[in-house]
Amino acid sequence: MEFFRIRRDIPFMRHALVFNVVSVLTFLAACFFLWQRGLHLSVEFTGGTVMEVAYTQAANLEEIRGTVDKLGYRDTQIQNFGSSRDVMIRLPLQMCADGKVVASAAQSQQVIAALSAVQPSVQLQRVEFVGPQVGKELATDGLLALLFVVVGIMLYLSFRFEWKFAVAGIVANLHDVIIILGFFAFFQWEFSLSVLAAVLAVLGYSVNESVVIFDRVRESFRKYRKMSTREIIDNAITRTASRTIITHGSTQMMVLAMLFFGGETLRYFALALTIGILFGIYSSVFVAAALAMWLGVKREDLIKAEKKETDELGVSRDDPNFGAQI
Repeated sequence: MEFFRIRRDIPFMRHALVFNVVSVLTFLAACFFLWQRGLHLSVEFTGGTVMEVAYTQAANLEEIRGTVDKLGYRDTQIQNFGSSRDVMIRLPLQMCADGKVVASAAQSQQVIAALSAVQPSVQLQRVEFVGPQVGKELATDGLLALLFVVVGIMLYLSFRFEWKFAVAGIVANLHDVIIILGFFAFFQWEFSLSVLAAVLAVLGYSVNESVVIFDRVRESFRKYRKMSTREIIDNAITRTASRTIITHGSTQMMVLAMLFFGGETLRYFALALTIGILFGIYSSVFVAAALAMWLGVKREDLIKAEKKETDELGVSRDDPNFGAQI
């Protein structure tokens, strides 16, 4: 499906060096902010108290946030779950003057008393304490999940195409991930499990765009024997431009709907996806494709099986009588 077709190849690779320099600078800036400021981790990673409260009618989340903020709590997570009358409240660890952690029971009693003063019908359903050790395990498991996804993508690209494309594709994917984390470090947005899920989703989403371009590069190498590698890559990217606009545009509309209408719960999840989609398009064209070109990918790298078959039979596949001679 195409909304339009570009008849003339756009010379993307003519400016590849400039965009690669921009990519390196952006990547280094993201690494700097991650090192200097770090991520603003949520309760799932740092530990804290999780409360579930129930109302007799639809809960006013903004009113609840205001009440909890007046108690001196910051970085709380307040969201509906199950129905509009059920609310989950996540409170960060709070330290006493002597350096000890405030008991979970004391926190929950303080919060439920404040909420009852505003709305007497509120009922405390459940209280759980998430310790720092559990948060550390979640962070470790998240990093392992990220590592397994990266390794899986590298293996897939190596088998599907060639190691040069595998290296280019994984560098482009890591480029997207680090930049997303850099944004969260710079603005100190809350990094929660939902944001981690968005980062993992971006990895798969971004590599899909790279695979489409790589596949067109392989087709163009077979179709245009006299083109240079740079011309082949320009042709492949131009041929996928309509598909890229349709796919990413449709996805971005859905993500923007979550960003503007999904409330506080989905805000950072949608922000991570938005950054990932935008940089995913950029990295697939100006990072993955350009790196493959710098690594010296050529026709022989992508169609070795075809060449081997030709050599064994002593007949060229370009010969119109290839099938008859076999």
